[in-house]
Amino acid sequence: MEFDVMKIIYYLAVILFATKALGMALRKIGLPQVVGMVIAGLLIGPAIFSQLPIGFNGLINPTPIEMDVLKTFSQVGVILILFSSGLETDLKDLKTSGFASGMIALSGVIVPLILGTLGAALFMGGIQETFANTDKLLNALFVGCILTATSVGITVETLREIGKLNSKLGTTILSAAIIDDVIGIIVLSLVTSLNGDGNPIFTLLKAAGFFAFSIGLGVILRLVFKHISDKYPHKRRTGIFALSMCFVYAFCAEEFFGIAAITGAYMAGVMLSGLSDTNFVDRKVLVSGYMIFSPIFFAFIGISADFSNFKLSDVWFGLAFVTIGILAKIIGCGLIARLVKFNLKDSVAIGCGMIARGEVALAVYSTASWLILLDKKGNLIGIDPLFATIMLIITTSILCPVFLKMMLKGSSEKEDDNHNSVKAENYVAVHAGSNES
Repeated sequence: MEFDVMKIIYYLAVILFATKALGMALRKIGLPQVVGMVIAGLLIGPAIFSQLPIGFNGLINPTPIEMDVLKTFSQVGVILILFSSGLETDLKDLKTSGFASGMIALSGVIVPLILGTLGAALFMGGIQETFANTDKLLNALFVGCILTATSVGITVETLREIGKLNSKLGTTILSAAIIDDVIGIIVLSLVTSLNGDGNPIFTLLKAAGFFAFSIGLGVILRLVFKHISDKYPHKRRTGIFALSMCFVYAFCAEEFFGIAAITGAYMAGVMLSGLSDTNFVDRKVLVSGYMIFSPIFFAFIGISADFSNFKLSDVWFGLAFVTIGILAKIIGCGLIARLVKFNLKDSVAIGCGMIARGEVALAVYSTASWLILLDKKGNLIGIDPLFATIMLIITTSILCPVFLKMMLKGSSEKEDDNHNSVKAENYVAVHAGSNES
């Protein structure tokens, strides 16, 4: 079956216009643009309108083969997002951020993963039934993985506003968020690489093999890129070679090691981080990604959403999902912060600073959505957490700055550290989307 190229061109025109328009509209009211992009996909596609008896299935109603084409664009988008995240990962900070940030990040992944998995299990027939059914267990783990994500763009802006961005607390939150991303991506790779036999040892061996491969090859490629960027600074060829490395890593991760392609893209970025031309390459990736591919990725989530099995219980699950997502970060990160000698108020503030979710949560959803299975009658075996994920992003985007300002009200500490400010601004650009409208 062939597809009409002109229809794809039309789809792209509608997607790019709608995502930018809705993204700007939500940004005006203080919400992340990525939320507007997903909502745009819901409004222009068949997800909502196909459920209404009005004979209209949306401005975009792709055939299965056209959906495959849009999915291809979408996958490129999410790969570029994670590659850019890797480029912005400061290896020196990871080495020097210290025991405190590492432990806070680790707890900020483990606690949401466990509580999210158990919470999802309660909505899928109970913990015992879920753990006895491999399909349901993987679905529950998938829900837990979404909750591990952290997006601190809003946190960084709030800390800057109240003069705490460059304080010990602000540095701890930013460093913990970076490490949190690394651990969360590893956990996602382990969950998605579990096959039918569910052999965790084999899965861990494959994961270890991939990281050995990516680091070993990356050391060599890093030296090559360092030579190129030093000899030919700010040349387009550097960006093109970097993108080629990104796609090779993404391909090898999934095809040879059974690891999520986004993990490969992220590792490619990490291996090229900190070079003289890294920021130049990152800007080129941001232009390519946020101009075309990333909006298609976020819109595709909405376009491909299926609400035919939507029930009132999904709303209750969404509320539980949001509650667990917020409390798990505050408890997990805050408790460890208290144990590593932060005072109670700052410990809670650190937990509050880690609750925000954004495009990373959507990337996790997109990457592992194949774990949402249907039975022979077309009914969900487990839970589709898309609605809950959107609820989580919106809710935490509103509550994160509110909670932080409440916890840090009256604090007058203001420190200045140019390096950390630049790092934070770069981090916001990658994890919260481009600030240019």
